[in-house]
Amino acid sequence: MTTRGALYTGDQTFEVREVPPVPPGPGEVRIDVAYTGICGTDLHILHGAMDHRVQRPGVIGHEMSGRIAELGEGVGDWSVGDAVTVMPLIWCGECPACRAGHQHICQRLTFVGIDSTGAMQGSWTVPATLLVGIPETLSLRHGALIEPTAVAVHDVRRSRLAAGEQAVVIGAGPVGLLIAAVARTVGAHVVLVELDAHRRAVATGLGFTVVDPAAEDLPGWVEKWTEGAGAAVVFEVSGSAAGARTATDLLAVRGRLVVVAIHPTPREIDLHRIFWRELEVIGVRVYQRSDFTEAVRLLADAAVPAEELISEVVPLDAVTEAFAALERGGVVKVLIECGGAA
Repeated sequence: MTTRGALYTGDQTFEVREVPPVPPGPGEVRIDVAYTGICGTDLHILHGAMDHRVQRPGVIGHEMSGRIAELGEGVGDWSVGDAVTVMPLIWCGECPACRAGHQHICQRLTFVGIDSTGAMQGSWTVPATLLVGIPETLSLRHGALIEPTAVAVHDVRRSRLAAGEQAVVIGAGPVGLLIAAVARTVGAHVVLVELDAHRRAVATGLGFTVVDPAAEDLPGWVEKWTEGAGAAVVFEVSGSAAGARTATDLLAVRGRLVVVAIHPTPREIDLHRIFWRELEVIGVRVYQRSDFTEAVRLLADAAVPAEELISEVVPLDAVTEAFAALERGGVVKVLIECGGAA
């Protein structure tokens, strides 16, 4: 038996070729992968920013859905054919972060799909402890959005956003849109900020107010919207220097700035504004098991508009073209159909 996988080979290149399925060992399962999503981290990998972590050649990818194809010895809680996704975190259990109860940000964390083999292939073998079940009422296509939705759930939870509060999301890419959708479910009033016309159109179609910062005085707009108070929460999801610099100008007294995007270089930030208004800066990274549980519920209840966020579904052989489409813009979420499950 063979399967096909998209292997990152370095130098912004992928190679699709036959790869042998890995039989599950004790405590492991082999999954027939249906869909794998491409995320911003995968784009960082493509550009070589994580070459110190990623095996080359190697299969990447961690946003996925599929069905269990084979059980390893000692796996008793799952059955062949179960629809699943994976929470791709392996922690040590011994470092100070783990001992303090923060296993998801373990100081020796292995992020599966970056630090080890990922899901962009027809067959994927992982520890059974990483599995999260997908209800049969949720399609595998939409199930591939569970992981990024769990990111959004974690971010909103960390922000302590409450019903009736006003929040600004800077960046209407996939995670920004998901944060806005999750924030709306808690009863918050949400505005998205986005330069890209296509993403603004998608956000508007989902019923959100969207501001083009190139056409509006953003701090002035937010001041009017909040009647002079400023936003309770700003989520910085753009990853841009301008987003980081502007975010503090939008916040109310004792507002919370939530840093969601990966900023690869240090950014200028207005520390005087943080002092003057007693602002909080909150870092958010990955998720916990409870975030996955809530993400499954939100997607199954259609509280998160999965179908509207999926711009394209392409075959595994078109992985290079899929990454190029994300680089060009004009799309939100692209899924790779890995062919391992129906």
